[in-house]
Amino acid sequence: MNSISFDLTRFDAAIVDLDGTMVDTLGDFAASLNRMLDDLSLPHVAPAAIETMVGKGSEHLIHSALVHVMAPDAAADAKAQALFDRASERYQHHYLAINGQHSAVYPGVIDGLKALRASGLRLACLTNKPTSFAKPLLVDKGLDGFFELVFGGDAFERKKPDPMPLLKTCEALGTTPARTLMVGDSSNDARAARAAGCPVVLVTYGYNHGEPVRGVDADGFVDSLAELAPAALR
Repeated sequence: MNSISFDLTRFDAAIVDLDGTMVDTLGDFAASLNRMLDDLSLPHVAPAAIETMVGKGSEHLIHSALVHVMAPDAAADAKAQALFDRASERYQHHYLAINGQHSAVYPGVIDGLKALRASGLRLACLTNKPTSFAKPLLVDKGLDGFFELVFGGDAFERKKPDPMPLLKTCEALGTTPARTLMVGDSSNDARAARAAGCPVVLVTYGYNHGEPVRGVDADGFVDSLAELAPAALR
């Protein structure tokens, strides 16, 4: 673990990712996608495959799942695109119905958020998940009270790994990127942070597109958000 995460006096705020960072939502994704696939008379996709698709927004997730179950058909991509609108409507229907029912807050998240707040940092949640999914999930898991702002993947013109969402979130918080810590679980978060000029710490337990997270260019890694707390608060 790099010492940057312990020196919270360097920061005025923290931007925290949601899926794979605070909440293990793989069960929600699997339930919603497979109900969507049932509606389209397509085979199910296994959770292990879904885990590699998570993190780039619902559009990417839905399209990837469709291509996965249609493979090795050479025209799978085109067929997935043709089905996309119907699939997206069914996915949103099912996700809103089960949001939070098959997910759980990771150990250490509550303690980590409390420590960040106790250190005087302002907090924002920034996720590629649609805002209409993210806000109810935070409420359901008792996490909403930690955050002044919540921005989903539809809040800005572009999603992470583009730096725009981080820059816009810093602007909304009234903080500078250099004094705003990004806390995430994947290369998407790290790339966005690097491009925006935000220091970045990644958790080791989340979804990083099936790749080892410690291979990502980040300022530090933690096995639990509780590790972000200064020693005096742990």
